Amino acid sequence: MSFIGAGVDTSKAFLDVTIYGEKTVQRFPNTPAGFARIVAWLGPYKLKQVVIEATGGYEQAALDALHEGGLPMVRINPRQVRDFAKATGQLAKTDDLDARVLAHMASVLPLVAYRPLSVEALHLKQFHARRGHVIQMLTAEKQRRRQVVEPMLRAMLEESIKRLEADRDRLDAVIATLVTDTLPARVLGSIKGVGQGLLTSVICDMPELGHVNRKAIAKLYGMAPLSRDSGTFKGQRTTWGGRAGPRTATYMATLTAVRFNPDLKAFYQGLLARGKRKKVARVAAMRKLLTILNARMRDALKAQEACG
Repeated sequence: MSFIGAGVDTSKAFLDVTIYGEKTVQRFPNTPAGFARIVAWLGPYKLKQVVIEATGGYEQAALDALHEGGLPMVRINPRQVRDFAKATGQLAKTDDLDARVLAHMASVLPLVAYRPLSVEALHLKQFHARRGHVIQMLTAEKQRRRQVVEPMLRAMLEESIKRLEADRDRLDAVIATLVTDTLPARVLGSIKGVGQGLLTSVICDMPELGHVNRKAIAKLYGMAPLSRDSGTFKGQRTTWGGRAGPRTATYMATLTAVRFNPDLKAFYQGLLARGKRKKVARVAAMRKLLTILNARMRDALKAQEACG
């Protein structure tokens, strides 16, 4: 019998797996041995999609191992899973039910396939994540400094801020070295407005760039205008959802691009001249920049494949 999709519910210790249409849910340990058993079980079914929910990183090892084992893996946002469950009338929540919901999604929805990061990208991602942590701590310390008047405590805060700033600068230097001479840097680095922050995000957080069309990529990263119409009512288009990291990095790059990139500057100024609000014009410029990045990466990947 041919099945369409399967679902994998993840916890720290276990993976609950089921195939759509099956009555039973099987439990495996969230370990390499458990991954091998899942691949051996699901492999012969030639599934269309195997959906696993993002669970704070507990899913990553299983996701990579199952993908390497030849399964068509998809990682999905928990909000989408919950919304789908409610839409199908499934209000209760258990590990078994979650696995069934994921399998149902895999069987009826066309989803974006998982693309694993390269070894180099995984290495860079650790530094990228650490830089984010340092920036958060630095921001918090600066906010605390505003309210501290005790000389000793203020001196401690100043020392902490200097140490964090030094860590940030060291991380920036390492990241710059790791980003240099990567494919995204060679292809996208010449675009005005694209700096180290966006290049790092492209490598670490946007592996789908160049592999899907412009509409799919805009929706995936939360930059697609979503309609809100009903009958004669025409609501305002809004953007929401998507991955926060790529969206933030693209926004910051857009602030520079609309000033110094001739094409994006003309596009942005044209929207303002037609009466569009600055926020709306910026989001439109973000989407245009993302479309340019996607097209450039698509062409570069095709050229790379043609060269073997």
